[in-house]
Amino acid sequence: MTIAIIDYGMGNLTSVRNALKHLGADVVVSHDPGVLRAAKGVVLPGVGAFGEGMAHLHELGLASIIKDEIAAQNRPLLGICLGMQLLLDDSTEHGQHKGLGVIPGQVRRLAPPSNDPPYRVPHVGWNHVAASKTDGLFKGLPENEAFYFVHSFVCEPERPEDAAGWSEHGERFVCALEHGSVWAAQFHPEKSHKAGLALLNNWLEFASSC
Repeated sequence: MTIAIIDYGMGNLTSVRNALKHLGADVVVSHDPGVLRAAKGVVLPGVGAFGEGMAHLHELGLASIIKDEIAAQNRPLLGICLGMQLLLDDSTEHGQHKGLGVIPGQVRRLAPPSNDPPYRVPHVGWNHVAASKTDGLFKGLPENEAFYFVHSFVCEPERPEDAAGWSEHGERFVCALEHGSVWAAQFHPEKSHKAGLALLNNWLEFASSC
């Protein structure tokens, strides 16, 4: 089973690739449409700004492939951090930007910092995640497991049933999504040690079953 990690110039590719290879996956990193079409499952990672990420995807001709040839055909797709945000309809990061529109919803800035206690944005570090779905990404994981976050913006899905996990940093926010064959995490599973590997393994098992 080949897993393709989308290389569009903004992803933490090495860590994601190493984590998946550690779990036994056959991994290829590419922006070649043919490679992405042939893969059993596809990962959309990402670090950086929403608008720049979408610009890169469009320049490489990958936006339509992700939306129309992967997500629309119910092929397993995993978004990580910025990759999760790009799956939604739009974002207000540095202006108004259109996303891939794979999962209905918007991306907005995390609530302003509070002095009681002092919450800083960007949100960087380990936070507990409460799973609202326990048969997908979080299957077999303990309740309120901790994962590693680096972000300033959060996703607001239009459909409550798409929310798979929640966390808190100044406010309660959705940090994981499951929308049919499209799953996503705001945190970095590839940097979250055993819990992150377990989550990635859950996705690989899902991908192999499709």
